[in-house]
Amino acid sequence: MTTARATAPARPRFSRDRFENRFFGVIRWVVIALLIIATVFPFYYMGLLSVRGLGDVLNNPGALWVAIGDLSFNAYTRALGSVADGGEGFLGFMRNSALLALGTVALTLLVSIPGSYAVSRLRFFGRRQISALFLAVYLFPSILLAVPLFVFFTRVGLRGSLVAVILVYVSQTVAVSIYMLRNYFETIPVSLEEAAALDGASRLGIMRRISLPLAMPAIVVNGLFVFMVAWNEFLFALLFLVDKRDQWTVSLGLSQLTGNSIEVPTTVLMAASVITTIPIIIIFFASERLLTEGLTGGAEKG
Repeated sequence: MTTARATAPARPRFSRDRFENRFFGVIRWVVIALLIIATVFPFYYMGLLSVRGLGDVLNNPGALWVAIGDLSFNAYTRALGSVADGGEGFLGFMRNSALLALGTVALTLLVSIPGSYAVSRLRFFGRRQISALFLAVYLFPSILLAVPLFVFFTRVGLRGSLVAVILVYVSQTVAVSIYMLRNYFETIPVSLEEAAALDGASRLGIMRRISLPLAMPAIVVNGLFVFMVAWNEFLFALLFLVDKRDQWTVSLGLSQLTGNSIEVPTTVLMAASVITTIPIIIIFFASERLLTEGLTGGAEKG
């Protein structure tokens, strides 16, 4: 009696599945590398120009490296120095922008946290419609409000004041902040708040001890978003603060340097741009973990 020996089928030399996996695996890293270069290179070149001497830049503007001995921080000294000392006054501009941004963040969160919690938890007439209105307000372009706000704050004597700009910024950011926080509050299980209510906690106590700690990632995200909006905003800062240089923000300062590009060296302009960008980068990386949690936490309800 003969037995047939089972033989495994011959493995093909060419496998389409293996080829596609290897090909797209390589392409993926190539695309990632190209995106990183396209994103990082402008910032690298900006920083490089800011630490090179003006003569070196004029002689070889395309150089992508500078020797340690050739580093020059004169551009930063001029950018940060006061106008009386021959500088551009960016240290004062950064102080004004920081006051505006932090004040806007504080007032926006003070209004949007209870507002978003009320929209997500309380039941009242027009609850769904008001949520859509919050987003619709943000869709109106800022230029439509520029002239009425300029006339109003001029008549009440607040034009040229940081307080007026903070109020305008809050009115621009509070609507979208409420809309974003409402989605996150809805992901917090109601059963946790009901259990606290059974233990005798008040509505404010429930919000302070349960809802706010759980929503902290989303609150940090909103705070960072509002901070970046207030730090980089230009239109309203130009309208309300252009007459008072001591109240200028970094965006106005950069605009002034760009307008005087003949008198202001490129290295000083690049140094001012680096100074303006660094605070946002530091804050972003410092809150990266909370930022990731906040962006993904409200994606699904459950």
